[in-house]
Amino acid sequence: MIEVRQARYFVAVAEELHFGRAAERLMMSQPPLSQAILQLERQLGTSLLTRSSRSVLLTDAGKLFLDECRLLVQASERAEDVAARSKSGMAGTLRLGSVTSAFDGLLPDVLDRFRGAWPDVELEVSEIDTHHGRDRLLRRELDVAIIRQPGFDKGLRSVPLRRDRFVLALPVTHPQAADGGAVDLARFRDDSWVWLPRAISPDYHDEMVAACRQAGFSPQAKHVANSIQSQLAMVGCGLGVTLVPRSSLGARRGLMARELSQRVDLVELSLVSRAGTSETIADNFIECAQGVADGD
Repeated sequence: MIEVRQARYFVAVAEELHFGRAAERLMMSQPPLSQAILQLERQLGTSLLTRSSRSVLLTDAGKLFLDECRLLVQASERAEDVAARSKSGMAGTLRLGSVTSAFDGLLPDVLDRFRGAWPDVELEVSEIDTHHGRDRLLRRELDVAIIRQPGFDKGLRSVPLRRDRFVLALPVTHPQAADGGAVDLARFRDDSWVWLPRAISPDYHDEMVAACRQAGFSPQAKHVANSIQSQLAMVGCGLGVTLVPRSSLGARRGLMARELSQRVDLVELSLVSRAGTSETIADNFIECAQGVADGD
């Protein structure tokens, strides 16, 4: 098997057709270069050069071999460049997972900025739930996750991306929908609630439960949704009320949102990656996302 070093030596000699000039080009002395070419010819079992006291010429085999050596050297240089660019975060692949709510808000701006800054980084994006995102990070199936991350997980590092607060979503036909100002959550203890099961999003579910218990009741979870978007759609259909992050509302038919008199804050989105490792592409993405979130 021909080594890249041997190919580089032969390309220099074949292009210069002079061992002295080729040695200068390679920044080495002439005798080791001559020996390397002789060893290469013995290894191949054929003459690559015709040597005389006045000239060095390529044989027919040498001409064909030169083309292949150039390809080998170029491939080696490309590989070295890719490795260097990957190490610096300029190239490679970023595997990103994100909860649904980020796709409607912050994520498009983050992706635009990241692609503009690092155009050679390939993006692989998937929609995830929070607990699946944490698991996939720990299994090294994702590099960065945009998830709801209020707590601490061993092996992960979390950077708050967007803070939010709960609001009460209720149908426009609800008696409290037309009133202005904030509402006491306890007034809705007897309403039908559109709920999100804990299996779908444990953190989000637990924060909803905690907010209701703080108001002194356990909600009647009569209707069940599988996402925040489905919760809002079901409220818009007049099925009940629910708590949602304020940022998830958007423009929706059939429902109103009311602020809570006892404000319930939450870390709505966090950037989560593996702790204790230096992953330049992931770090670049996190820095980019923080810049967008901070309005830089």
